[in-house]
Amino acid sequence: MVTIKDVAKATGVSPSTVSRVIADNPRISPVTKKKVRKAMKDLGYHPNISARNLVVKSTKAIGVIMPSSADKALQNPFFPEILRGIGSVTHQMKYSVTLSSGQTEEEIFEEVQRMVFGSYVDGVILLYSRLNDPVTNFLIEKEFPFVIVGKPYENVNGITHVDNDNFSAGKEITGHLIERGHERIAFIGGSKDLFVTIDREAGYEAALQEAGLEVSDSYKIHTEFLKSGGREAVEKLLSLKVPPTGIVVSDDLMSVGVLSMLEESGVKVPRDVSLVSFNNVYLSEIIRPALTTVDIQIHELGVQSAKALIEKTVNKTEPVKRISIPHRIVYRDSVSKLP
Repeated sequence: MVTIKDVAKATGVSPSTVSRVIADNPRISPVTKKKVRKAMKDLGYHPNISARNLVVKSTKAIGVIMPSSADKALQNPFFPEILRGIGSVTHQMKYSVTLSSGQTEEEIFEEVQRMVFGSYVDGVILLYSRLNDPVTNFLIEKEFPFVIVGKPYENVNGITHVDNDNFSAGKEITGHLIERGHERIAFIGGSKDLFVTIDREAGYEAALQEAGLEVSDSYKIHTEFLKSGGREAVEKLLSLKVPPTGIVVSDDLMSVGVLSMLEESGVKVPRDVSLVSFNNVYLSEIIRPALTTVDIQIHELGVQSAKALIEKTVNKTEPVKRISIPHRIVYRDSVSKLP
């Protein structure tokens, strides 16, 4: 086992200088740092991070919490992409990432408690925002550093969060269908307690109301952010007396389920029904027809949430931030113009 003393001996500096190089102390010259780091590499020396972190009271790790079981969440390309964004920052800053792996809300909550009480992580990123979330309430109560991807619920001020303007995005994408002559437009969204669904749906409704079109409850369906959720929703819409000519789906993965179900039912997109969606994950470009969708810059959501969290963990007095990531519509082949 190679020790700090071995590295010191090989480089002719004191063990305390080696320690300072490991801690990246600015008072050590770049020349010495280079020499010591080369020796560490040549000798195969790895600093004991845990032991050092006990001294500096930092784990150099952050927790990332999924909205549901990791099994389910990771089927949706949104999550690997946001993790890629988070990972690009943690890699650069030499932090590690602990991902929640609980299957149920209770298991996820217990996992977060372990992270906080066991001092496993310096802070936490929640990849969701929902009403009366026990995890959020617990983190507020314990005054533990955290950042939300999404919009925190109204009665809680002082939470740093990174989000898109989902209301505007919902209004814009629905407006695109209205401009193309559609009047009977349905909405398929995720769980009603997730703010992302609430905001996108409110935007959809606002666009219809502004255009003087009816907002019908039979045209609004809530299901899981999975392919299977989209299939289920289509069955309901196609069984209506007057089915819609346009559908706004609040997630690309659900849209894949919607598309395949419509095809199976002999309904062609965009000839018979036009489809628009959200997130612009890689799937939306490669399926046929390619989806018109809202690009919410998922990678950037990850980058900004990781930066904001690390700033909070390093500086406890860091002010609260609301970071808004711009969106744009990517026009593809899933919308037709009605005569």
